[in-house]
Amino acid sequence: MINITLPDGSVRAYESGTTPIAVAKSISEGLARNIISASFNKETIETTTPLTADGSLTLYTFDSPEGKNAFWHSSAHVLAQSILDFYPNAKLTIGPAIENGFYYDVDFGDDTISEKDFSMIEKKFLERAREKAEFKMRSISKADALSYYKERNNKYKVELIEGLEDGEITFCDHSNFTDLCRGGHIPNTGIIKAIKIMNVAGAYWRGDEKNNQLTRIYGISFPKQKMLTEYLALLEEAKKRDHRKLGKELELFTFSQKVGQGLPLWLPKGAALRSRLEDFLKVAQKKAGYEMVMTPHIGQKELYVTSGHYAKYGEDSFQPINTPKDDEEFLLKPMNCPHHCEIYNHKPYSYKDLPKRFAEFGTVYRYEQSGELHGLTRVRSFTQDDAHIFCTPEQLDLEFKNVIDLVLYVFGSLGFENFTAQVSVRDLDNPEKYIGSVENWEKAEKAIINAAKDKGLDYVIESGEAAFYGPKLDFMVKDALGRSWQLGTIQVDYNLPERFDLNYKGSDNELHRPVMIHRAPFGSMERFIAILLEHTGGNFPLWLTPEQVILLPISEKYEKYTKKVSSLLENSEIRALIDNRNEKTGRKIRDAEVSKIPFMIIIGEKEEQDGTVSVRKHGEGDIGTFAINDFISLIKDEIKKTLLTFNTNN
Repeated sequence: MINITLPDGSVRAYESGTTPIAVAKSISEGLARNIISASFNKETIETTTPLTADGSLTLYTFDSPEGKNAFWHSSAHVLAQSILDFYPNAKLTIGPAIENGFYYDVDFGDDTISEKDFSMIEKKFLERAREKAEFKMRSISKADALSYYKERNNKYKVELIEGLEDGEITFCDHSNFTDLCRGGHIPNTGIIKAIKIMNVAGAYWRGDEKNNQLTRIYGISFPKQKMLTEYLALLEEAKKRDHRKLGKELELFTFSQKVGQGLPLWLPKGAALRSRLEDFLKVAQKKAGYEMVMTPHIGQKELYVTSGHYAKYGEDSFQPINTPKDDEEFLLKPMNCPHHCEIYNHKPYSYKDLPKRFAEFGTVYRYEQSGELHGLTRVRSFTQDDAHIFCTPEQLDLEFKNVIDLVLYVFGSLGFENFTAQVSVRDLDNPEKYIGSVENWEKAEKAIINAAKDKGLDYVIESGEAAFYGPKLDFMVKDALGRSWQLGTIQVDYNLPERFDLNYKGSDNELHRPVMIHRAPFGSMERFIAILLEHTGGNFPLWLTPEQVILLPISEKYEKYTKKVSSLLENSEIRALIDNRNEKTGRKIRDAEVSKIPFMIIIGEKEEQDGTVSVRKHGEGDIGTFAINDFISLIKDEIKKTLLTFNTNN
């Protein structure tokens, strides 16, 4: 008998040789019907793999990331099989699962594949899936594996096999199809009910442009047709919300080839939006005891060598800036942290002076490859809402909780209500990966976990995900389309205080190292605004939107009254503009809707006579006629609903 430990901690005894699917059936037939993958002692296995020793078993459904991975990896096999049905001379290379779906890289030789071929392949794919063919793994010798692919003139698989050790090579068979594969499959092809080939692209073999260019075929599959339909509808909505599209339509930002790739240019409306976000955080930070600092965009190379950033970013970043002086080199700063360490170092501190909280909206530069650039989410120049807290070890717990409060305030005021937290700690099996004493690590990890508990966060602990200098807390936010984004990070650092020889005089009159907390609720202004754009579809919270009200006089006769209304709004700090174009009112309303301006005021004879305004709300239409003061109150009340009050423990 063997003892199998389940995720809930329970232990069950089974005959040696039992399989994960048999374990699932022993728990519940309903569970077994939904199990598509498994892992044993943290290694992915098949649902039919015999278990011959004690260990921990986890069973996966499609709803889990591991289940999706097995499902999409198996689908890649079926896609490859279907491709060979039409292109028997095609050379298969690799076909992994990816975040959403899978791809297979294929050398089609003289043949080509295009969008017009997709439906044909999809039809064949579903025919193959309906065979309900089982995925079966088998070991094969290196010599036999090489012989198999040499006979088929597939140099790509031969190259892969040559890099493997004899005894670790496995093939996967289903139906009439065989592929080189490490494993991790669903029980059979019949589970796949829906498939969509998304697109094709070029890809170099093994990512090396010196190698042959292959055709990469992207696909996605599901166990229900309904799920595919919903996914495609989500993609259409995502296209409408694409921040690059909205940024252009709303005139927020642009890019210029003359300025350079990955270097965003903020237009007046975008700059106003960005400035308002900065002011919003500055007000909260001031309440929380932060002091604003400013640092140069460059620094001496030695600064980043000391910090360790040169080793990480040096070779793949912008190259050093040379001056007329020999041996003098500067770098565009990739991080703000080293500068803030030197700010701390400008004078001595005692324990009574701590914590010191230095904040900066600091622009940093990293040379991202041109193929990785994507709108505002991946750029070469971006501004971090950076702050570094230097505190005593005893202050760490409270400081960390205060930062969590600040992050939650930011999320709440901007409509990000669905999020989880991830506590990243050490890998205890590999202590050599980390710097600092075990005692300090334990203190830091305990502080983060306790803070997460005390704040009632929905969190998970991920072993081995800590930075080399300390543990961290990341916030994973779901947007309106259900996509997860990492927004907001808090890190505990014992490394930089050591590297920069930071200290303070303790109550014992001895010098001690401060603990350093890195935090950025936005992460970067560019990426945050991109995500906010897509989350809101461009319908920003009223307190943030660049233009809150647009006034639409129906003719020139009412311009004087329109200007009076505009002045009253501006005096109440309501951002308003006037559309006095020689256009029909209907056209002005449509244009205002496209521009996503929250409120429209229509002004004509009756409004002027009565001293009122007729109001339309974006997306809702006419909401009635208001006295001007009542409309101002309406705006103020709307702002109060979304702009929360920040409370601090300091």
